Amino acid sequence: MPGTHIIGKQVQGEAIADLGGTTIAFNAFMKTPQYQAGKTIDGFTPAQRFFLAYAQVWRSIETDDARRRQAATDPHPDDAYRVIGTLSNMPEFRTAFACAAGDAMVRANSCRIW
Repeated sequence: MPGTHIIGKQVQGEAIADLGGTTIAFNAFMKTPQYQAGKTIDGFTPAQRFFLAYAQVWRSIETDDARRRQAATDPHPDDAYRVIGTLSNMPEFRTAFACAAGDAMVRANSCRIW
C-alpha cells in the first residue's frame, strides 16, 4: 500500500525464521519418494508444487487498516512479503522455475541460511 512500509528491524527475526524453516522443509521434501519420482502433475514438477503450496499457505485478504496496523506493530512480515522475500532468496526456487538473473524473483544479493 502506498505510504505503508515494513519495518526491517521489527520483522527480521521472523523473516529469517521463514527462510530457515522453508529451506529445511524443502531439504526434507527432497528425500521423499514423491520428490524423487519427479512426476509432473498438471504441468508442475514436485519442486514447483512445493513452492506453490508454500505460497498458497500465505494467501490472505486484509483491510487497508489491518495492513497498516500489521506493518506498524507485528513482528511478522506481510503475507505477500513472506512469500516474495523467502522464495526470492532460495536458489532451489530459482532452479525449480528456471528463473534467470534479472527476473523479478531473483535477488542480486540473496540471503543464504546454513
